[in-house]
Amino acid sequence: MKLTFWHKLLYGSGDWGLASTGMLRSVFYAIYLTDVVGIDARIGSFAALAGIIWDAINDPLVGMISDRVRTKRGRRLPFLLWFGIPFGLSFVILWWAPPWTSQAALAIHITLAFIIADTMSTLISIPYLALTPELTPDYDERTTLTSYRTFFQLTSALAVVIFAPMIVDAVLAAGFTQQQGFLLVGAIFGGLAIPPYLIMPFVFKEHHITEEPQPISLTEMLKTAWANKPFRFVAGIHTMNWSAVDIVAVTFPYFALYWMAEGNPLATVRVLGLDLAIESALLGTLMLTTVAFVPFWLWLSRVTNKRSAYIAGMLFWVVMQFVIFTIQPGEINKMLFLCVLLGIGLSSAYVLPDAIFPDIIEWDELQTGRRQEGIYYGARAFIRKMASALVVFLTLQLLGWSGYSAPPADATIYVQPDSVILMIRLLVSPIGALVLLGAVVSAWFYPLSRERYTKIRELLERRRGRL
Repeated sequence: MKLTFWHKLLYGSGDWGLASTGMLRSVFYAIYLTDVVGIDARIGSFAALAGIIWDAINDPLVGMISDRVRTKRGRRLPFLLWFGIPFGLSFVILWWAPPWTSQAALAIHITLAFIIADTMSTLISIPYLALTPELTPDYDERTTLTSYRTFFQLTSALAVVIFAPMIVDAVLAAGFTQQQGFLLVGAIFGGLAIPPYLIMPFVFKEHHITEEPQPISLTEMLKTAWANKPFRFVAGIHTMNWSAVDIVAVTFPYFALYWMAEGNPLATVRVLGLDLAIESALLGTLMLTTVAFVPFWLWLSRVTNKRSAYIAGMLFWVVMQFVIFTIQPGEINKMLFLCVLLGIGLSSAYVLPDAIFPDIIEWDELQTGRRQEGIYYGARAFIRKMASALVVFLTLQLLGWSGYSAPPADATIYVQPDSVILMIRLLVSPIGALVLLGAVVSAWFYPLSRERYTKIRELLERRRGRL
């Protein structure tokens, strides 16, 4: 089908829900668990790690199922219709803190809540992302389509980092608890996630597939993805790229509260005439710049290629990441300016890996004669979530072993030990930068240039013309 502006806009809006819920969990869930739920950082890390086992099953499994499902609406779209509402509702569970004092009981609740929410997220994200190569075969149009997704991805992230703290503060001002504030945030963003998934099945049409899917085991499915050489490099890009993003996302609220604000949760900064929480100001500036520079990276990927543009963005981000370590408490204006520079590099990390990924599916089709989008998007989601769970686990473990302790409920200012402060600064600056360099190395050796991809498309068109 011919993709109009409205088609692209609708498809891109589907990433609002995935990105907003993902951003809330990535940025605020760790500090919510330690400072609001009150779970020990090291115990909470094991609850997060438990999700890896479930991810190892549900991500590739949903990819395999979506490849093999046959309905009148296609393979992917029915999943959006069936699971759109459960996905939004399940997200609220993450932000309900049971009134239990047992650390073991809290850990069990967190693990179960994660499993439920993650399952619903997977049942939406895998089929949704697997639609990309089915909607258009064109190299540059795929990049454009991805940019629409990225726009909603980043604007939702911007909305989260600005409005989530504001909503929580408003709930507190009304006499309710911080936990109730986070629960309201979860309900609002979970509800906003639902509508695009209910609309898309009635607007889009998938390519009609006549051949029956070949039976394939879970092990064979993962082997299939790994046998694709370009996929290995893309897997490295995604693993390092999003691990670095997650390291910064998880530790940034701790950095803002315990280093920049010196333990004062009510500290504010005036930006454009508005008094904002330090977290909202810094993260809002970062994400606003990230959104603004999406067209720049899209343009650069067209005049050069996706790989070169991505490497340039990552190297710039690496330099800025190291600069964070020089920032001192109270230097809010310097940090705001640095967030502008960080956002330039972060923008490339959001838009270009997803633009690169669909090309490996064409390579696989040339080698195997089959389109197996679900396998690759399932494998990618598995890698992404596994890396995220490991990042949260290791980050909370490091914070716990460095001496981190939750502030008392009635504390107005709470200062962490010097060992904790140093660990927070190391995580948010040099450690994150070194992980980014791993993404650069993977991208450097990625084999599918624009010219090679064009040749692949020509060979596929010839093959299809003979059928």
